[in-house]
Order: sequence, then structure tokens, then C-alpha cells
Amino acid sequence: MIKAYVTGISTHYEGEDIEIRYSIYDEEELLCKKSVFKEYKKPLVVGQVALVTLLKELKSYSDKEITIIINDPALNEQVRGTSTTQNRDVLKMARRVKEELSKFGDSLIIRNVSEDRAELMKWNKILQP
Repeated sequence: MIKAYVTGISTHYEGEDIEIRYSIYDEEELLCKKSVFKEYKKPLVVGQVALVTLLKELKSYSDKEITIIINDPALNEQVRGTSTTQNRDVLKMARRVKEELSKFGDSLIIRNVSEDRAELMKWNKILQP
């Protein structure tokens, strides 16, 4: 089973790059740990951009069961379709995320650890640079 941890880090200033960090594990073996910089995106969609970036990396593992660990309740709502936002940028990006997720079928699970203290500490430790 593949476990992937991901976060998108926005900047405080418009025009600066965003940082996307992710780590991919097969069982307990580290397969990949990256920190990628991308052009500026609005803070509202940084989590979605990070998820799409990770999904592109995970395509080679699509034959296995995959769990993605996030710490972003808003992203979790957007992925599940329960968000009530009317922001066009967020809705447009959410459609793109859903398209990418559909390519994995039922073999992909997204888990939000924002309310589980022990898992949140593990997520934070794994994504440290």
C-alpha cells in the first residue's frame, strides 16, 4: 500500500513562488521525498495545486492502493464535494482535481489528519525539509 503525505505552502506576497512538499512511502519504505516550487497561485487554491502535483507523481503507482494524507479541512471538503464556496478559482480547480482523482478509481483514499494530534505530528515530521 502506498502512503503519500502532501502540503502546499503559499507565500505572503503576491508574485512569489509556492512550495509543494510531498513524501511517498510503500509500506514503511521511502520511495520519494520532494520539495517543488511552482509559480504564484492564489492561497485559496494552493492545496489543490499541491494535490494535483502529487497525483501526477502517483500515476506510476495507480495499480496499488493509495492513501494520501493531508492537513487541510478546506481541501478535504473540496475533494468530497461538500464545500459551499462560490469562489470561481476554487471551483475551477476543484473540477480539475476531481478529473485527476477519477483516473485512480476506487484505489485512492484521501485522509485529513487535522483533528488527530498524533497523526498530525507524524505528518508534520515527515514533511519537514
